[in-house]
Amino acid sequence: MRCSEIKRKTGETDIILSLNLDGTGKSEIATGCGFLDHMLTLFSKHGSFDISLKCAGDVNVDYHHTTEDIGISLGKAFADALGEKRGIRRYGSFILPMDEALIMTAVDLSGRCYLAFDADMPTEKVGDFDTELTEEFFWGFARNAECTLHIKKLSGLNSHHIIEGIFKSAARSLKEAVSIDPALAGEIPSTKGVL
Repeated sequence: MRCSEIKRKTGETDIILSLNLDGTGKSEIATGCGFLDHMLTLFSKHGSFDISLKCAGDVNVDYHHTTEDIGISLGKAFADALGEKRGIRRYGSFILPMDEALIMTAVDLSGRCYLAFDADMPTEKVGDFDTELTEEFFWGFARNAECTLHIKKLSGLNSHHIIEGIFKSAARSLKEAVSIDPALAGEIPSTKGVL
């Protein structure tokens, strides 16, 4: 089983996170932000990742630090669980419809960080969650998972649907990328011999 545990404590957040890449999509999520709980529960389910996450953050200020630090912690958890990345498919992509929204994501677990985020939001908030924090979350994730991640909104009018589509599509892309390819026989999927 490819698992990891991350503990991150700063002056803004206190996070305890455990991840099993080879899970069944079970989750226990408590971030202090209902909308983010919902998105991470969907991420866990659609990626078949088991995630336990507790975050005590300065949500009296806003959800920025909580959202960004959870992205950082989840990215670190992926990097730790993948180790040398032997035998993984490395690449994954998915186009996901969410009612009127259509989201495309593609990931390369390259060992290099890059985020291309092309998903404008029709509204500034979904409930009390600032929609711009979606990009902050995935920057934190991509930097710390050391992956290249492209997120593109092909269509969409409802901010909730767009963000939900992004989390689901990213999870499906990552599920494919972290999966083991029997044909690789435990090799690192790079001509460099390292990722």
